[in-house]
Amino acid sequence: MKPSQVFRSLRSRNYRLYFTGQSISLIGTWMQRMAVSWLVYRVTHSSLMLGIVSFSGLIPSMLFSPYAGTLSDRHSRYRILLYSQVASMLQSGVLAAIVLLEHYNITAIIFLSVVQGIINAFDTTSRQSLMVDLIDNKDDLPNAIALNSSMVNLARLLGPAIAGLILSTFGEGVCFLVDFFSFIAVIISLLMMNLQLPPPQRVEGNVWQGLREGYRYLQQAPDIRAVILMLAASGIFLMSFNTLTPVFAKDVFGGNAKTYSWFASITGLGALASAIYMAGLKPGKDLVKIIGAAGILFAGSILLFSLAGSLPLALFLIMLSGMGMMGQIAATNTYVQTNVPGYMRGRMISYYAMAFQGTLPVGSLLAGGAASQVGAPLTASLQGAAGIICAVIFLWSMRARNGKDNIVT
Repeated sequence: MKPSQVFRSLRSRNYRLYFTGQSISLIGTWMQRMAVSWLVYRVTHSSLMLGIVSFSGLIPSMLFSPYAGTLSDRHSRYRILLYSQVASMLQSGVLAAIVLLEHYNITAIIFLSVVQGIINAFDTTSRQSLMVDLIDNKDDLPNAIALNSSMVNLARLLGPAIAGLILSTFGEGVCFLVDFFSFIAVIISLLMMNLQLPPPQRVEGNVWQGLREGYRYLQQAPDIRAVILMLAASGIFLMSFNTLTPVFAKDVFGGNAKTYSWFASITGLGALASAIYMAGLKPGKDLVKIIGAAGILFAGSILLFSLAGSLPLALFLIMLSGMGMMGQIAATNTYVQTNVPGYMRGRMISYYAMAFQGTLPVGSLLAGGAASQVGAPLTASLQGAAGIICAVIFLWSMRARNGKDNIVT
């Protein structure tokens, strides 16, 4: 695989600016995520409270993503993205201030998590919908999506590693402060862009009519609906597993903040490897098979992780889970963006965001509640088993719908 093939979308100046700014900002974002979870578990020692805080930060995506998707189809996606980054910066600043000044409680953490969740609903739909406008050669869109996934997972690798050192030395407040300053990079990169965007499509009717149009389109596109539902199933049963990693790090394996950061970083390493593989894929690959196979790898790794008796084996298995997770996410994103018309892209990305982020709060709440009753290992075993069943059903249904040897790519 030639490097020029893997990084071909970086030839576009606007995408290169976006990639650079987001790379810096996302390191801070992952540091904040790590610090919030560790702070909550350190203060409460409750896996249920971990689930509640995670639920609070993610449920807005389920509620607001359809509205945000319709808004991005009708207004400037660039401006929505810029405003959402500024809002995220302010949220991080408030979080840093209350923790550093020791004027925080769990209620305040939950409230700020809800605020960030609302911001993320608009950020995700506008950012993903804008991707095609950032590249000069539209054939490079799948590569740009995969490189974006690589960027996210490189940040997921570096952010927790840095957070682990800062948490054990300075505490959670400094992690939040670093996240605040990291937004400067992405805001500057957005302001430096020279975009020639087509005017948003003028449509009759209000936003709620646009939502209904998106839903009707989804009903008439069974393959798009199937890959989104598969991602939603993974969000409920598998991605919510991350809620339990502080419990595994501290209670199951007897570790500390550094052990917790190892889990997140090694997951990011596996996800980064998968994203690089996706970036090098040539057009015409069977994305449906990749989604199904990645789902099985994701679920099977979590099932085996729950049974692991040693930390090195657990780290290896969680790395494989990261590979499966990112393979499924990137392939689903590429499939959706390359199989829907431009005027409907924002709304379909909003459904993708609902499946990716909107189902996580439900899964996180269920995982935290189950772990508080039956323990984290058994909960993770059940999550893995459910994920395998969903992946098998997905592959069977897609094969039955499109013909044994004619699955749409």
